[in-house]
Amino acid sequence: MPDAFSLGVVLGGAALAGFIQGISGFAFAMVALSVWAWALPPEVAAPLAVFGALCGQLVSFLQVRKGYDLRRIAPLIFGGVFGVPLGVFLLHNIDPVSFRLVIGALLTLYGAYGLTAGGGVVLTHGGRLLDAFVGLIGGVLGGLGGMSGTVPAMWTQLRGWRRDLRRATMQVYNTAMHVVTLTIYARTGALDAQALKLFAVMAPAMIVTGYLGARLFHSFSEKAFSRLILGLLLLSGLAMLYGSLKALLR
Repeated sequence: MPDAFSLGVVLGGAALAGFIQGISGFAFAMVALSVWAWALPPEVAAPLAVFGALCGQLVSFLQVRKGYDLRRIAPLIFGGVFGVPLGVFLLHNIDPVSFRLVIGALLTLYGAYGLTAGGGVVLTHGGRLLDAFVGLIGGVLGGLGGMSGTVPAMWTQLRGWRRDLRRATMQVYNTAMHVVTLTIYARTGALDAQALKLFAVMAPAMIVTGYLGARLFHSFSEKAFSRLILGLLLLSGLAMLYGSLKALLR
């Protein structure tokens, strides 16, 4: 087991990430990994982030029960199921830094634009086929490190879906992606005893804060929720850019 400092970092990151995910429906891995990078090696942090994100999604189901429309959610999940194995393959066989750099730039530009322009652009073309493609991209990011919700969150914003539908979509989609990702991690030997022990330690902290965050979600207006999602997308993009540029400079 890690020392006291490392355990404190793990618990703090889990509590913060659980709270943010409870409100937004995604972003656990993004927030947790930004904290855990100070204490855990990547091969431990990535499976732990997916474990935590899945647990947080399951807790949120107890609080957020509105907005589900499986006809709209299904294409995203269908694409994502094919994207996760590709993400795991990229993680182990192809340099993922450049890929994360491109996605980070996209998220940063969109988040910054949405916050400054008010997020008024709505795309109605492409139908379910384009929705499935977006789900595939999210699945790839999920396989790379549990960040499956970033691109679908941007897409549901662009689609102009109402707050409850967007929140429910991210919740169901991310749950499905995390289950697929963990299954593949288990088959490829990425889950070890240390990750399971750390998950047992951090689970209570993230469950409590995730529950509180999900309750707070109902107090957000449509506009406030949109700005929260845009802000998280911007932060996610900046985090990806920072990590990618740091790796490239090495």
